[in-house]
Order: sequence, then C-alpha cells, then structure tokens
Amino acid sequence: MESLHINYRQRDKHKMNHAIPSTMHAVQLDQPNGILTLREIPAPRPQAGQVLIRMAAAPINPSDLGALSGMSYSGKRQFPFTPGLEGSGTVVEAGDGIMPRLLNGRRVACSALLTGNGTWAEYMVTSAQLCIPLNKNVSLEQGSMLVVNPLSALAILDIAQRGKHRAIVSTAAASALGGMILRLGKKLNIPIIHVVRRQAQVDSVRKLGGEYILNSSDTDFVEQLQKMAHKLKATLLLDAISGSMTQQLADAAPAGSTILLYSRLSDEECIIDARTALVKGLHFDGWFLSNWVGKKNLIQILQLSQQAQSLVASDLQSPIYKHFALGEAQKALETYINHMSAGKILLVANPQEVRLDG
Repeated sequence: MESLHINYRQRDKHKMNHAIPSTMHAVQLDQPNGILTLREIPAPRPQAGQVLIRMAAAPINPSDLGALSGMSYSGKRQFPFTPGLEGSGTVVEAGDGIMPRLLNGRRVACSALLTGNGTWAEYMVTSAQLCIPLNKNVSLEQGSMLVVNPLSALAILDIAQRGKHRAIVSTAAASALGGMILRLGKKLNIPIIHVVRRQAQVDSVRKLGGEYILNSSDTDFVEQLQKMAHKLKATLLLDAISGSMTQQLADAAPAGSTILLYSRLSDEECIIDARTALVKGLHFDGWFLSNWVGKKNLIQILQLSQQAQSLVASDLQSPIYKHFALGEAQKALETYINHMSAGKILLVANPQEVRLDG
C-alpha cells in the first residue's frame, strides 16, 4: 500500500505555488431538466474536515440524471447547483483536521457531498473522507471514474460471497458497472445472469464474455428469468431499475432470495405485491455506496481503494467514449443520453491534466 506519509514542506510549497482564485468556472443547472450553463461563480473554500480540489475531470453517471431532474438520494435539490457525483483532481487547500492535512497536495479520486455542489467545475469542496489518494500509476483520467462503479462492483461481489449466493442476476448489465460485475463474476467463478433492454445490448454483453443474457423487452422475459434463476440458484438479484422491474425480479426469484435495490433508473413508481414476498420469503435490501463506505474505517477504505486501483486497468476498467470541455456540458449530456452503452463521457476541467478529443 502506498504510504500516506507526506513531507509537510513539500505540501506547503505546493499550496504556495497554487494561488486559489476568487472565482471559477462551473456548470450550473437552474431548474429540473433545464439547460446546463457554464458560469463564473465564487470559488469555494474548505471548512473543517474538508478539502478544496482543483478538478481534472468528471464523468457523467446514471445517478447524475436523477440530480438533473431535481431529485437526489438526499431529497429534492436546491437550485441553482453544480452537478457531478464523482471525479478526480489535486487537493490544493485543506481545512482543519488530520485527514485534510494528509491529503493536501495529493492527486485524488473524489465524490461530492450529496447536499453541496458537484464535480462539474474547476474547483470543488468535499469531505476528506470522500477522497481516495491515487497511486502514481493511476492517471487522473482513470481516477475520475474510480469511486462510483468500481467500489460498487467490489461491494456487490463481496455481498454475494458473504451471503453464499451461488449466482447473481444483474440488471442494467450493459452499463459500465454491469461490465465490471461481469468480469469480477468470471474471475470469482460466480455465474451472472445479465439483464438488458435491447438486442444490441445482448450482442455487446456477449462480446464481453457474458454467458447468460436475457432481454427484458421479450414477452416471455419473466418466464425465462425464472427458469434460469432457479437452474443457477441465483438468489441475489441486483435491481438498478426499480419501477415494474422490481416486481418482475420478485416473480422470478427463487424462494429466500435477496433483491438488492441500489439505483432507480426508472421513473415508474415501485409497487410490490406483498403476497409474492410473503410466500417466497424474499428480502428487499436497500444499498447505497455512501452508507456502505461510511461504515468502513480508514484502514478498510484504503484497502478498498488499493484493490480498486489494482484492477482499474483490467476488471474495473471503464471504457471512455468521448471527452468534452466544461463549456460543452449540455452537448456532453445529450451525447451520453443517446449513447449510454457506448462508454463513459468525461467532462474535462483541466485539459493540461486530462486530454480533450482532437
């Protein structure tokens, strides 16, 4: 594990060499599902337990779409705000506290505070606990996508192993996270049933090495899933969709299964027939990455970060589709919505650290 020891003279020198500007450019949203606009706004400053990060790049994730609609996992959003759940950059100022001081001057992967402004900006303030120091061999480009999907994939496979689940049902299997679950499942010899929405996604998942693939648009999808889940004893069903998918998973699940709700990609209300859950003895567990990480101590978080970084170029790799400047955020969002399975869309805050296309 890379040491967290820091030469304080070097750290202070770094801070002196980087003057914190009074203003910065940030992407902002003024209303639910509105147009993303690049504005010059006051640069934030860290409080106790926080750090100020000079951002390098940030991806667009499915969870960001919920925030753009005016909702987030912490409730309704206050407008205007800067979106962006995760990213990477360099800590250029530290608030009071041991962890902020240790991170000062370091390159980090980071996650935004759920109640604050996000990563689609030149600078961002966040909790030091939401930062992962990057190893020298991990680029800021790779680091920008290190938190949400890689840690979620590691956590999900850990849940499967600890729960002694023989196989897993993975919805949204054509996503970046779905690909990571596929590769980790193969590595750990855990069969995965991959659920996608279109035939083109069936083909793409098969090219990645997926063996058991189902199209939820097929009229007999639930029957196919039930047959396959019982045959493979898939008692952990990952629900990234919610809405009607949750009931479909419940209908197909073997008795005693756990349905893990970890995202909500559907706008539909989730209504469960209680009889299905009662008769089958099903378990419905909500899982949220921030809560899961929040229960880990510093040593466990560092171990997880090292595990994720060691696999970021292989099993936890996130293919990149296109890079956009912050000022092209609206175009980047539209590209992402129209090509969600093509690869990651990155918003580049510092082209000197993460290249732009062309």
